[in-house]
Amino acid sequence: MKIKFSFLVLIFSLLFVMSSFFLNETIESRFSVPTGYERSKENANSFGYFLRNLSLKPKGALVKYFNGSSKNKSDVYDAVVDMPIGNKDLHQCADAVMRLRADYLLQQKQFDNIHFNFTNGFRVDYSKWRDGNRIAIKGNKTSWIRTTKPSDSYENYWKYMEMIFNYAGTASLEKEMKTTDINDLKIGDVFIKGGFPGHAIIVVDMAINLKTNKKIFLLAQSYMPAQEIQILKNPNNAVLSPWYSEDFGSVLETPEWTFKASELKKF
Repeated sequence: MKIKFSFLVLIFSLLFVMSSFFLNETIESRFSVPTGYERSKENANSFGYFLRNLSLKPKGALVKYFNGSSKNKSDVYDAVVDMPIGNKDLHQCADAVMRLRADYLLQQKQFDNIHFNFTNGFRVDYSKWRDGNRIAIKGNKTSWIRTTKPSDSYENYWKYMEMIFNYAGTASLEKEMKTTDINDLKIGDVFIKGGFPGHAIIVVDMAINLKTNKKIFLLAQSYMPAQEIQILKNPNNAVLSPWYSEDFGSVLETPEWTFKASELKKF
């Protein structure tokens, strides 16, 4: 009888482990907050809620590049966001930030709010693309031209995003966004350095100390070459990692880039 009971316990333990492994975890369910902290309150329709509830690949998954190879850098990331990125070298740092923002707006059916600028300053609205218009580029001139039927399919949306990835980047996104202060940090804010190359990472979760009101936050990035979005480790505080504290001073060090506190932007 004891042997049978032990066997049943073993079976249930294995089932629990397997269910935990295959469970579609989110950022919120994977990463608990340190003692004394509480996650910020986010409206169910907010960008913050959308980011906090991004699905993650199983623990131990490696980041995949666009060509299917793996980014085996255990000192860079703690988790991988479970989102397809296509098979072109286009889904890089600023692209991932724009993609997350656009995916959220698409989910909310805020089609008219999906728009980004090319590096040359030309504004590209998804609503125009959705209506069948396409971009014509001749030399330094960029314009719209009606070439196809309207479509609200996801395939058509992804073609729009790949065009944005191709002609926009950190230099253009930095100009589009508004400067904000670390003291006003919110989920969805972006540390961004425009340039060729530049870099951009996005705040995907936040918690607040119940006694001091100090904030901690999680960061996500894509990088070069195009790769899946990853939750970054904190290279300066192994105990707090992957959380970052707002008390980082004037310089924020992340595994693959260093930002100034003044490079924090918001949509």
